[in-house]
Amino acid sequence: MSRIGRKPIALPTGVTITLGDDNNVTVKGPKGTLVRTFNPDMRIAQEDGQLTVTRPSESPLHRSLHGLTRSLLNNMIIGVTSGYRRTLEITGVGYRATKMGNNLMVLVGFSHPVQVEPPAGITFAMETPTRIAIEGIDKEAVGEIAAKLRGIRPPEPYKGKGISYTGERIRRKAGKAGKAGGKK
Repeated sequence: MSRIGRKPIALPTGVTITLGDDNNVTVKGPKGTLVRTFNPDMRIAQEDGQLTVTRPSESPLHRSLHGLTRSLLNNMIIGVTSGYRRTLEITGVGYRATKMGNNLMVLVGFSHPVQVEPPAGITFAMETPTRIAIEGIDKEAVGEIAAKLRGIRPPEPYKGKGISYTGERIRRKAGKAGKAGGKK
């Protein structure tokens, strides 16, 4: 049996879960509400302040969906209680970001600033002009917008200039080696 799938999920105080038809799950908490529809084969049960996920058979499809369903439910509960945060760093001379209203203006060496609009439920926070924090209750949406921001100017391997995740290790390459001697 799946080690992740068989773990029960403890429900924190202040979180209410509604199990609807066709495995439509609504999670409400202090930070907001998340709704997701899971595979109808998975059985989600709520008892004694815990959520459990069970699978109907040992088929490869059901085995793979078991742990996935449990992980997605757990992510929803964490999202509505504490939320998710992803931090990006901008490296390079003159590279920076500014916040204009809800939008983010990113200056990373192009002839024009790149404007990024946050999707619903996502907020940008500027820690410094070179550090951007992305916050929201949906783990998937936070990670997706962080990847899109990083994709504007990914870090290059020679000088490390670009947008990278905080703590990301950039594999560096040596530059051109000078020719010893000269033309003969």
